[in-house]
Amino acid sequence: MRIVSLLPSATESLFALGLGDQLVARTHECDHPPEASDIPIVTRSTLDLAGQGSFGIEDAVALAARDGRSLYEVDTDAILALDPDLVVAQDICDVCAIPAGQVAKELGGVRMVRQHPHSLADALADIEELAEACGAESAALMSSLRRRIESASRAAAALPRVRGVFLEWIDPPYPAGHWTPDLLALAGVDDPLARPGVPSRGLSWQAVRDSAPEVLVLAPCGFDRRRAEQEAAAMRGEIESTGARQVIVLDGSAYFNRPGPRLVDSLEVLVAARSQ
Repeated sequence: MRIVSLLPSATESLFALGLGDQLVARTHECDHPPEASDIPIVTRSTLDLAGQGSFGIEDAVALAARDGRSLYEVDTDAILALDPDLVVAQDICDVCAIPAGQVAKELGGVRMVRQHPHSLADALADIEELAEACGAESAALMSSLRRRIESASRAAAALPRVRGVFLEWIDPPYPAGHWTPDLLALAGVDDPLARPGVPSRGLSWQAVRDSAPEVLVLAPCGFDRRRAEQEAAAMRGEIESTGARQVIVLDGSAYFNRPGPRLVDSLEVLVAARSQ
């Protein structure tokens, strides 16, 4: 098959399924695995966010939304010229990845898989659905992922459960939404602000303080660990004001933000961080 991925998590799933050699195009954000870098890019961001902190990025994205401007530009002519058999897109977030609706009309003659996971179970089911759409076998991969989930869950069960808050953004704070609450529950973290199965939304730092977290987990959407640590340093006063005895800063971009195979890595990373 000739496959175009407009979703980083789908790109990761395709490689995990052994279908990386069938990818003919990807987004500018599809950066894993490293082999994906050899695949042509057919998208770009419409915002210049270089040098912006969390608040500046939030403001720029909100302004674009108010103006009805897309955050992404897609070269649909280039996609059509590649004569793809399948395009993979998503219907879950207009900010985190290219929305399927943005390209559905122009790519109307191409078969499209539209992923929309809201839970860990949904994300796993999407991998199986993608494999089926490509005529590939997913049993071995899914068995491995589920064994790892069980193993990480057993390791977490050996630890005391803890009251914690997971933030997907720092300024303003966004609590865990969609599939992340599932990962927290499996890791033994009871998050009173979590929003299972639904999008995250901005809160105040007072709300975070009022939740009285013992553990604060920071994994800002789209930021690697180094960038997350920089943002956490800039918000040190607010973070310390929560009274959390443990602050864990993780790579949101590589793990928690993408509903693909590395959600299992995310669970393992979180359990390991709790063990330290």
